[in-house]
Amino acid sequence: MSDWNPALYSRYEDERTRPAQELLARVPLAQAATVFDLGCGPGNSTELLVHRFPGATVTGTDNSEAMLASARKRLPAARFELSDIADWQPATGDAPQLIYANAALQWVPDHATLIPRLFAALAPGGVLAVQMPDNRDEPTHRLMRELAAEVLWSEAIGDYSKLRTDLFSIDRYYDLLAEKAAHVDVWRTAYQHPMASAAAIVEWVRATGLKPFVDRLPPELQASYLAEYERRVAKAYPVRTDGKLLLAFPRMFIVAQRKP
Repeated sequence: MSDWNPALYSRYEDERTRPAQELLARVPLAQAATVFDLGCGPGNSTELLVHRFPGATVTGTDNSEAMLASARKRLPAARFELSDIADWQPATGDAPQLIYANAALQWVPDHATLIPRLFAALAPGGVLAVQMPDNRDEPTHRLMRELAAEVLWSEAIGDYSKLRTDLFSIDRYYDLLAEKAAHVDVWRTAYQHPMASAAAIVEWVRATGLKPFVDRLPPELQASYLAEYERRVAKAYPVRTDGKLLLAFPRMFIVAQRKP
């Protein structure tokens, strides 16, 4: 997959940052010395952490050089590292008080191993805070898969079931953490984003969930795929009374604190 596009991702930064703010608001820490932002992207979530914990060493990690360059420009005093969450571990002696992952873990496989491993890396009393899009059954994502299965695009896209990690149910995430945690807080929110047009919805998802589908296509098939995708999105999202389309965006939240 080609590198991420920070400019495209940031066109809806306010909407993308709102869940990050609401996740952070539920973190039960008055202070923290060592904080990691896994999958920090262009640094919008890292900025929240820097403001919340002004005395902390805050480190953002990402597997995209383009995203890290954008984050460093935004927060030149913060630390940023290139890494893959799938095998990330904090440096020796850096047991974190907070591991924070906003809209990142949905790209990482094997949550049955990943979530307990991240939780175990915390300092005593530390917090794991996770937010993940939970929108596989929304029209935006159903349509991606429907088109990927059609003859015109299926050969180039291949097995689309492997393009994003299957999420567990929210109660299974609770069970993964509850036995060893002092407290686990899980919830699900469906945000409702007014969008200007079907093209705006396509632009939104092209920066994230649609990207691995489109990246597998040669340019001529990208154009036909996106045109048909936009046509079907327009049909799936009716125009509201103010002329806008209402994009439902469910997200899952997990906040778990280690025992002291």
